[in-house]
Amino acid sequence: MLIRHLYEMIHTELMKLPALLLVIPLFLFASQNYASVSKNLIQQTKKNKTLEVETKSIQANDSNTELKEETLEIKLKKRMQKDTVVKNISPIFDIPVTYNKRVGRWISYFQNSGRNWFREWLQKAYRYMPMIQKELKNNNLPQDLAYMVMIESGFNPHAVSSAKAVGPWQFIKDTGKRYGLHVSWWLDERRDLRKSTSAAVKYLKDLNEEFNSWYLVAASYNMGEGGLRRKIKKYETNDFWKLCQLGALPAETTDYVPKILAAMMIAKSPEIYGFFDIAEYNALDYEVVYAPGGTDLNHLADHLGVTRKYMKDLNAEIVVGYLPQAIKQHPIRIPSGSRDMVMQFFEKSVSL
Repeated sequence: MLIRHLYEMIHTELMKLPALLLVIPLFLFASQNYASVSKNLIQQTKKNKTLEVETKSIQANDSNTELKEETLEIKLKKRMQKDTVVKNISPIFDIPVTYNKRVGRWISYFQNSGRNWFREWLQKAYRYMPMIQKELKNNNLPQDLAYMVMIESGFNPHAVSSAKAVGPWQFIKDTGKRYGLHVSWWLDERRDLRKSTSAAVKYLKDLNEEFNSWYLVAASYNMGEGGLRRKIKKYETNDFWKLCQLGALPAETTDYVPKILAAMMIAKSPEIYGFFDIAEYNALDYEVVYAPGGTDLNHLADHLGVTRKYMKDLNAEIVVGYLPQAIKQHPIRIPSGSRDMVMQFFEKSVSL
């Protein structure tokens, strides 16, 4: 409550400040050791001259200074205070954090015009982030790469882009198949978060092996590794921000990394950015059974007394809502504890 009271008093004035200055409280708030963080801030400030100089340089109209970087190397040493909103999200960054005008612009956008979207993404983070980050960690990848899913699709398994990229990780069909995702008229594993995350982990490892920069990994994921490879060769630089300055990358890719960084900063300390009382989307509690061909998910949902949408969300990969008669069986997800009722449904269906 104290945080809310202080926020309401100063929020109006803070919104008048350059967005750069709003990043500083993120680090102060999230650490219980103020003195240690202050020391790091002083060292960082000396390294980048002064915050005042940096702020003025960001405000300059010169295109060369527009993307001037201030790398924030301060890593948060302690968990957030006990009353932090999103407790499941670690406040420690494990990919480089850069702040510049583009990042600030997206922070402002998520606080204002995109506020409703971002609030919903924060809510969904409760449900989906733990699994994604666990998979990344188990494969020795930065857990903050999970924010790519937030920007790609807002965790929506049914998302489809204009380029026909599908699912939470937005795989196009060819890339999905290359990394083991099956796509047919009734099944699209790109929509399954667990399977698509496993595929994304393999893809990200390959991209990192080639580009050796998490910013370039994200950029290549967005625009395609072939396209980025050609741009690096043409402009003779593998610095993401320099490629942006040179206008070498598509507009969507130029904004893609700043969006991820903005999402990370807000999600790790949402109250600092004005996001209070985030409602939790509970994790989907399910178990897996093998369903016979011909199983209709809508009818199964009705039998179990759950919503058809819930059953669809559990089994997003089954795009037609039922299993073809021609297949012998296929694993499906069912609400935890409902196995006996499901087996009764299968027996009843077979007897009809």
